[in-house]
Amino acid sequence: MTVAIQISPNDSLFVKDPQASPTGRNILNHAIPLMQQIGFEKFTFKKLAERMGASEITVYRYFENKHKLLLYLLSWYWEWVKYSIIFNIRNIADPEEKLRLAIRTVIDSRKRNSLVDYIDEVKLYELVVEESEKAYHTKQVDEENKMGLFLTLKSLKAELSAIILEINPNYLYPNSLSSTILEMSASLRFYANHLPSMSDITEVSNIEEYLAAYHESIAFAALKK
Repeated sequence: MTVAIQISPNDSLFVKDPQASPTGRNILNHAIPLMQQIGFEKFTFKKLAERMGASEITVYRYFENKHKLLLYLLSWYWEWVKYSIIFNIRNIADPEEKLRLAIRTVIDSRKRNSLVDYIDEVKLYELVVEESEKAYHTKQVDEENKMGLFLTLKSLKAELSAIILEINPNYLYPNSLSSTILEMSASLRFYANHLPSMSDITEVSNIEEYLAAYHESIAFAALKK
Protein backbone atom coordinates (compact mmCIF):
# COMPACT_ATOMS: atom_id res chain seq x y z
CA MET A 1 0.00 0.00 0.00
CA THR A 2 1.27 3.44 -0.92
CA VAL A 3 -0.51 6.47 0.46
CA ALA A 4 0.35 10.07 -0.34
CA ILE A 5 -0.04 11.89 2.97
CA GLN A 6 1.26 14.98 4.68
CA ILE A 7 1.91 14.30 8.35
CA SER A 8 2.46 17.37 10.51
CA PRO A 9 3.02 16.68 14.23
CA ASN A 10 2.41 19.46 16.76
CA ASP A 11 4.76 22.44 16.33
CA SER A 12 5.63 22.27 20.04
CA LEU A 13 7.47 19.02 19.44
CA PHE A 14 10.27 20.56 17.42
CA VAL A 15 12.43 23.67 17.22
CA LYS A 16 12.61 23.50 13.44
CA ASP A 17 10.39 21.32 11.24
CA PRO A 18 12.57 18.29 10.37
CA GLN A 19 10.46 17.34 7.37
CA ALA A 20 11.13 20.71 5.72
CA SER A 21 14.85 20.23 5.05
CA PRO A 22 17.30 17.51 3.94
CA THR A 23 19.16 17.75 7.27
CA GLY A 24 15.96 17.36 9.28
CA ARG A 25 14.84 14.40 7.22
CA ASN A 26 18.27 12.87 7.70
CA ILE A 27 17.83 13.18 11.47
CA LEU A 28 14.55 11.24 11.28
CA ASN A 29 16.08 8.68 8.94
CA HIS A 30 18.88 7.89 11.41
CA ALA A 31 17.05 8.44 14.70
CA ILE A 32 14.47 5.68 14.21
CA PRO A 33 16.82 2.71 13.67
CA LEU A 34 19.32 3.95 16.27
CA MET A 35 16.70 4.45 19.01
CA GLN A 36 15.11 1.12 18.13
CA GLN A 37 18.50 -0.61 18.23
CA ILE A 38 19.92 0.72 21.53
CA GLY A 39 16.75 1.80 23.35
CA PHE A 40 15.48 5.18 24.50
CA GLU A 41 17.54 5.22 27.72
CA LYS A 42 20.89 4.82 25.95
CA PHE A 43 19.94 6.99 22.98
CA THR A 44 21.62 10.43 22.96
CA PHE A 45 21.89 13.25 20.47
CA LYS A 46 25.66 12.76 20.55
CA LYS A 47 25.28 9.16 19.36
CA LEU A 48 22.75 10.25 16.73
CA ALA A 49 25.09 12.95 15.45
CA GLU A 50 27.94 10.44 15.22
CA ARG A 51 25.72 8.06 13.26
CA MET A 52 24.82 10.90 10.89
CA GLY A 53 28.37 12.20 10.57
CA ALA A 54 27.23 15.60 11.85
CA SER A 55 27.67 17.78 14.94
CA GLU A 56 25.49 17.39 18.02
CA ILE A 57 24.39 21.02 17.74
CA THR A 58 22.83 20.16 14.37
CA VAL A 59 20.34 17.85 16.09
CA TYR A 60 19.54 20.46 18.76
CA ARG A 61 18.61 22.91 16.02
CA TYR A 62 15.64 20.65 15.31
CA PHE A 63 14.72 19.07 18.67
CA GLU A 64 14.96 20.40 22.21
CA ASN A 65 15.58 16.95 23.72
CA LYS A 66 15.22 13.25 23.03
CA HIS A 67 11.82 13.07 24.75
CA LYS A 68 10.39 15.55 22.23
CA LEU A 69 12.02 13.56 19.43
CA LEU A 70 10.39 10.34 20.66
CA LEU A 71 7.01 12.07 20.88
CA TYR A 72 7.50 13.42 17.36
CA LEU A 73 8.22 9.95 15.99
CA LEU A 74 5.23 8.44 17.78
CA SER A 75 2.99 11.25 16.52
CA TRP A 76 4.16 10.52 13.01
CA TYR A 77 3.36 6.83 13.54
CA TRP A 78 -0.11 7.44 14.99
CA GLU A 79 -1.01 9.69 12.09
CA TRP A 80 0.33 7.12 9.63
CA VAL A 81 -1.85 4.40 11.18
CA LYS A 82 -4.93 6.64 11.03
CA TYR A 83 -4.40 7.38 7.35
CA SER A 84 -3.77 3.68 6.70
CA ILE A 85 -7.08 2.77 8.36
CA ILE A 86 -8.95 5.38 6.32
CA PHE A 87 -7.30 4.07 3.15
CA ASN A 88 -8.06 0.42 3.94
CA ILE A 89 -11.76 0.91 4.76
CA ARG A 90 -12.51 3.50 2.08
CA ASN A 91 -14.76 1.18 -0.04
CA ILE A 92 -16.19 -0.90 2.81
CA ALA A 93 -19.85 -0.46 3.76
CA ASP A 94 -20.17 -3.11 6.47
CA PRO A 95 -19.09 -1.53 9.80
CA GLU A 96 -18.05 -4.91 11.28
CA GLU A 97 -15.73 -5.50 8.34
CA LYS A 98 -14.41 -1.95 8.82
CA LEU A 99 -13.52 -2.77 12.42
CA ARG A 100 -11.80 -6.01 11.44
CA LEU A 101 -9.71 -4.17 8.85
CA ALA A 102 -8.95 -1.36 11.30
CA ILE A 103 -7.81 -3.85 13.95
CA ARG A 104 -5.53 -5.62 11.48
CA THR A 105 -4.12 -2.28 10.35
CA VAL A 106 -3.28 -1.34 13.94
CA ILE A 107 -1.74 -4.76 14.57
CA ASP A 108 0.44 -4.83 11.49
CA SER A 109 1.29 -1.34 10.25
CA ARG A 110 4.81 -2.29 9.15
CA LYS A 111 4.24 -1.45 5.50
CA ARG A 112 6.83 0.77 3.85
CA ASN A 113 5.54 3.89 2.13
CA SER A 114 7.71 4.56 -0.90
CA LEU A 115 6.60 8.21 -0.96
CA VAL A 116 8.30 8.89 2.39
CA ASP A 117 11.83 7.57 2.02
CA TYR A 118 13.20 9.17 5.20
CA ILE A 119 10.86 7.21 7.51
CA ASP A 120 11.35 3.45 7.88
CA GLU A 121 7.84 2.40 8.94
CA VAL A 122 9.03 -1.12 9.79
CA LYS A 123 11.64 0.14 12.27
CA LEU A 124 9.24 2.80 13.50
CA TYR A 125 6.66 0.13 14.33
CA GLU A 126 9.30 -1.83 16.27
CA LEU A 127 10.19 1.38 18.12
CA VAL A 128 6.54 1.90 19.05
CA VAL A 129 6.29 -1.63 20.46
CA GLU A 130 9.47 -1.26 22.51
CA GLU A 131 9.41 2.37 23.63
CA SER A 132 5.99 4.01 23.24
CA GLU A 133 4.95 3.86 26.91
CA LYS A 134 8.01 5.93 27.83
CA ALA A 135 6.55 8.84 25.89
CA TYR A 136 3.44 9.38 28.00
CA HIS A 137 3.93 7.40 31.23
CA THR A 138 5.74 10.43 32.64
CA LYS A 139 5.24 13.04 35.34
CA GLN A 140 4.81 15.79 32.74
CA VAL A 141 2.06 14.02 30.78
CA ASP A 142 -0.72 16.35 32.03
CA GLU A 143 1.19 19.47 31.03
CA GLU A 144 2.06 17.97 27.63
CA ASN A 145 -1.55 16.97 27.12
CA LYS A 146 -2.63 20.59 27.68
CA MET A 147 -0.10 21.58 25.03
CA GLY A 148 -1.81 19.26 22.54
CA LEU A 149 1.13 16.88 22.14
CA PHE A 150 -1.13 13.82 22.01
CA LEU A 151 -3.67 15.10 19.51
CA THR A 152 -2.56 12.62 16.84
CA LEU A 153 -3.07 9.69 19.22
CA LYS A 154 -6.49 11.04 20.17
CA SER A 155 -7.36 11.44 16.49
CA LEU A 156 -6.46 7.80 15.84
CA LYS A 157 -8.57 6.76 18.83
CA ALA A 158 -11.49 8.83 17.49
CA GLU A 159 -11.26 7.05 14.13
CA LEU A 160 -11.62 3.67 15.85
CA SER A 161 -14.39 4.95 18.14
CA ALA A 162 -16.43 6.15 15.15
CA ILE A 163 -16.29 2.67 13.60
CA ILE A 164 -17.27 1.06 16.91
CA LEU A 165 -20.32 3.31 17.19
CA GLU A 166 -21.34 2.40 13.64
CA ILE A 167 -21.66 -1.19 14.84
CA ASN A 168 -23.47 -0.34 18.06
CA PRO A 169 -24.52 3.30 18.51
CA ASN A 170 -25.63 2.54 22.07
CA TYR A 171 -22.30 1.13 23.22
CA LEU A 172 -21.20 3.06 26.30
CA TYR A 173 -17.42 2.66 26.11
CA PRO A 174 -16.18 3.39 22.54
CA ASN A 175 -13.17 5.42 23.67
CA SER A 176 -12.12 2.85 26.25
CA LEU A 177 -12.42 0.00 23.75
CA SER A 178 -10.44 1.96 21.15
CA SER A 179 -7.71 2.73 23.67
CA THR A 180 -7.62 -0.93 24.72
CA ILE A 181 -7.12 -2.05 21.13
CA LEU A 182 -4.30 0.46 20.61
CA GLU A 183 -2.59 -0.41 23.90
CA MET A 184 -2.92 -4.19 23.68
CA SER A 185 -1.69 -4.39 20.10
CA ALA A 186 1.73 -3.09 21.20
CA SER A 187 1.80 -4.61 24.69
CA LEU A 188 1.01 -8.17 23.63
CA ARG A 189 3.60 -8.05 20.86
CA PHE A 190 6.12 -6.79 23.42
CA TYR A 191 5.22 -9.66 25.72
CA ALA A 192 5.54 -12.16 22.87
CA ASN A 193 9.04 -10.84 22.14
CA HIS A 194 10.29 -10.63 25.72
CA LEU A 195 7.86 -12.10 28.28
CA PRO A 196 6.10 -14.90 26.38
CA SER A 197 4.35 -16.35 29.44
CA MET A 198 2.40 -13.08 29.68
CA SER A 199 0.50 -14.01 26.50
CA ASP A 200 -0.75 -17.13 24.73
CA ILE A 201 1.42 -16.60 21.67
CA THR A 202 3.43 -19.77 21.06
CA GLU A 203 4.75 -19.09 17.55
CA VAL A 204 6.36 -15.77 16.66
CA SER A 205 5.55 -16.39 12.99
CA ASN A 206 1.83 -16.39 13.83
CA ILE A 207 1.68 -13.24 15.97
CA GLU A 208 -0.49 -11.21 13.58
CA GLU A 209 -3.19 -13.89 13.36
CA TYR A 210 -3.20 -14.40 17.12
CA LEU A 211 -3.44 -10.68 17.83
CA ALA A 212 -6.16 -10.17 15.23
CA ALA A 213 -8.24 -13.07 16.60
CA TYR A 214 -7.79 -11.91 20.19
CA HIS A 215 -8.66 -8.26 19.52
CA GLU A 216 -11.67 -9.23 17.42
CA SER A 217 -12.93 -11.55 20.16
CA ILE A 218 -12.66 -8.76 22.73
CA ALA A 219 -14.21 -6.11 20.51
CA PHE A 220 -17.15 -8.04 19.10
CA ALA A 221 -18.00 -9.65 22.45
CA ALA A 222 -18.20 -6.15 23.95
CA LEU A 223 -20.29 -4.81 21.06
CA LYS A 224 -23.05 -7.42 21.13
CA LYS A 225 -26.30 -5.50 21.16
